[in-house]
Amino acid sequence: MVITPDGRTLIVAETLAMRLTAFDIAPDGSLANRRVWATLGMRAPDGICLDADGHVWIANAIAPECVLVAEGGSIVATVTTSQPSFACMLGGNDRRTLFALTAQTSMAEIACQSRQGRIECAHVQAAGAGRP
Repeated sequence: MVITPDGRTLIVAETLAMRLTAFDIAPDGSLANRRVWATLGMRAPDGICLDADGHVWIANAIAPECVLVAEGGSIVATVTTSQPSFACMLGGNDRRTLFALTAQTSMAEIACQSRQGRIECAHVQAAGAGRP
């Protein structure tokens, strides 16, 4: 989940539904106005993060990539990883380094034995924004 810099919108990754869903955040913290922010076709968003242009990076749990998505579902950019991605975050000194956590599988018993998990990095154009 991410919260936009103005604190007014929560965007949630629905992995198995293959979409991002948004909610308005009221002053009391309650959520309203549930809506589809983006449908993603055959991309399963696991971890997500927000950039300064208002786009969302998704870690694709079923393919070796992280994808930058605009509201409505347009693909803005793609970063290829060596294996499926399960989390991503923008960081570094200028928040323009995309850190992707990747593994061959999300099945704990297999992942623990294969020990192939990685943190992969790519430099991207727009800095990170919002929370987390």
